[in-house]
Amino acid sequence: MVDYRIDRRSGVATYVQIVQQTKQALRLGLLEPGDKLPTAREVVEATAINPNTVLKAYRELEREGLVEARRGLGTFVRRTLGAGVQAADTPLRAELDDWAKRARAAGLGREDVDALFTAVLDEHFPKGDQ
Repeated sequence: MVDYRIDRRSGVATYVQIVQQTKQALRLGLLEPGDKLPTAREVVEATAINPNTVLKAYRELEREGLVEARRGLGTFVRRTLGAGVQAADTPLRAELDDWAKRARAAGLGREDVDALFTAVLDEHFPKGDQ
């Protein structure tokens, strides 16, 4: 299951944050085909957002073919994303975790790390490369 975290100061629409976090969970293997997403009510209780916002995000995911709503049963994952990266068990994940700890210990803030990581990603994965 995915636990949505809403950052009200990010400037990113709440429904977009839900879509992005769901896609991230799909890429990392945290959600797999057949898994049930939290109900709108569960998301509302956990995040204090409007139920229509959750439904809008789920509709967007459904439009993209990632999930399907089953009347009376909930919303279920139809397909995954990514190239089979499995969440927490990869050596790359462990190395990245160590790197993030060193960056924090060196005094870098989240925005600094984000900028640095994005710059490195852009060097190795030019725009348009999938």
